[in-house]
Amino acid sequence: MPAETAAAIPRPPARTAAAPVLTGAQAVVRSLDLLGVTDVFGIPGGAIMPVYDPLLDDEAVRHILVRHEQGAGHAAEGYAAATGKIGVAIATSGPGATNLVTAIADAYMDSVPLVCITGQVFSHLMGTDAFQEADIVGITMPITKHSFLVKRAEDIPGALAAAFEIAGTGRPGPVLVDITKDAQQMSAPFVWPPKVDLPGYRPVTKAHGKQIQAAAQMIAEAKKPVLYVGGGVIRAQAADELRTFAEATKAPVVTTLMARGAFPDSHPQHLGMPGMHGTVPAVLALQESDLIVALGARFDDRVTGKADAFAPHAKVVHVDIDPAEISKIRSADVPIVGDLKDVLVDLATAFRAAADGTAPDIDQWWSYLDGLRDEFPLGYSPTEDGLLSPQHVITRIGELTGPEAIYAAGVGQHQMWAAQFIKYERPNSWLNSGGAGTMGYAVPAAMGAKVADPDRVVWAIDGDGCFQMTNQELATCAINNIPIKVAIINNSSLGMVRQWQTLFLGGRHSNTDLNTGHDTVRIPDFVKLAEAYGCLALRVEKEEDVDAAIRTALATNDRPVVIDFVVSADAMVWPMVPQGVSNSYVQYARDHAPSFDKEA
Repeated sequence: MPAETAAAIPRPPARTAAAPVLTGAQAVVRSLDLLGVTDVFGIPGGAIMPVYDPLLDDEAVRHILVRHEQGAGHAAEGYAAATGKIGVAIATSGPGATNLVTAIADAYMDSVPLVCITGQVFSHLMGTDAFQEADIVGITMPITKHSFLVKRAEDIPGALAAAFEIAGTGRPGPVLVDITKDAQQMSAPFVWPPKVDLPGYRPVTKAHGKQIQAAAQMIAEAKKPVLYVGGGVIRAQAADELRTFAEATKAPVVTTLMARGAFPDSHPQHLGMPGMHGTVPAVLALQESDLIVALGARFDDRVTGKADAFAPHAKVVHVDIDPAEISKIRSADVPIVGDLKDVLVDLATAFRAAADGTAPDIDQWWSYLDGLRDEFPLGYSPTEDGLLSPQHVITRIGELTGPEAIYAAGVGQHQMWAAQFIKYERPNSWLNSGGAGTMGYAVPAAMGAKVADPDRVVWAIDGDGCFQMTNQELATCAINNIPIKVAIINNSSLGMVRQWQTLFLGGRHSNTDLNTGHDTVRIPDFVKLAEAYGCLALRVEKEEDVDAAIRTALATNDRPVVIDFVVSADAMVWPMVPQGVSNSYVQYARDHAPSFDKEA
């Protein structure tokens, strides 16, 4: 038969394979496979147990059994923050779910893409105060982008697909999917891909052209511009675009606590970190500017100080993916809603056109800022009690390990020292709890980062207070061959609180001494504790032993390493702008106290 005749014969529609019938629990695991998930962190329990049965046989998803659900949440955060992928945590109902709340709130504050899957009691028992029942959807509603309650097996694929869509698009953040036990046990046809219908959820990614042009003109005309870079640049994976834009404008760059690494520390345009514990040049660049270009930053109180006195002469261009952030704290003269990766490209192009080939006239501004850099370099004073200087320890960790590593910090003095004294040259190399300030973040976050990027060295730089909140995850690391390095900056106290008590409460150190490092009796003894968890453990009390201990840690990759660095409790984080004070305080202190920042 001629080909054209054969082609003309009507054919029956192609047969489509019938959708397989799966239990809801199987649908959860199959959905994770199809969404590209390779690693999850969690703990089983009665209400989520059906999911754990098919998970046992799944070869695509590695489940890492943590020792506490908060650890699962922070590990998933660290996994996401190190790679930009969506982190996944699983927990059971009631206390299992509520133990995730701190990590969910942390992810919400820091825009970390996270999906938490929790089991719920049987749907007919909801509202009866059944065993291990908690309204986790209601509890998490203020701290998630969205929370789903799933009561039918056939709704599981759609809910998980929607959760991943919401968590990873627009401003990233956490999403909760709570699944009743009967939905996990029931069977239904598994349809993939499901239809994802999210009415009202339409993230704006493309900025308005007129706003781009207005911003570019303003930048071209500014005499004292500064690029105020926030964590949104890292979440948008826009570090390369930022560098291109910054070099086009020649403007000084400051990177917030959440943005360390978004712009290389070694770059001549980088002034350091602004805010409460920022460098003098970074703080005064913002305070005395005539134009602030805020990129994925939210004018947090730790940056602005007293908000109504912040940068009084500056106009503001504010770029953010989340329209709710723009003009929330500081009114924007030019608001731009869009994805920073695209916006920065458009801004660079528009700026070149606005400047018309003319170099920005900001030489006097740079002369002033370079003078500040020369006058107030970041540094520290030696300790006077014979104990280690924490700044020295952290500096050497950074210098001996290098910029290709990942550094996760807890919260407090050690967090600020790690942000100040390690040189960050690339995005996703600095992980910390910026908005929520969650003690206990470092060890599980480092664990998650190491799972996500096993070829990199991963340090958890922790305090003796933070470490005691989540150190049980060292067992998870040892059992699962996750060889992170942990540096305990052990000042035997809740250091940042103690610093505030010293400065503002007359040295009355109420309930901040932890007795972990400076006495003959150490409670606990971190070396013995780490050894009990299967780690290599070292203690360092002399400066001449610091480098050798760090090198030993770097050379050990068959198990986790914990180093107990016994440091001075009197060491403080400098500079410091007191809470609620205008950043003009820095100018006042500089003019009236010549020693300002010479300690720091």
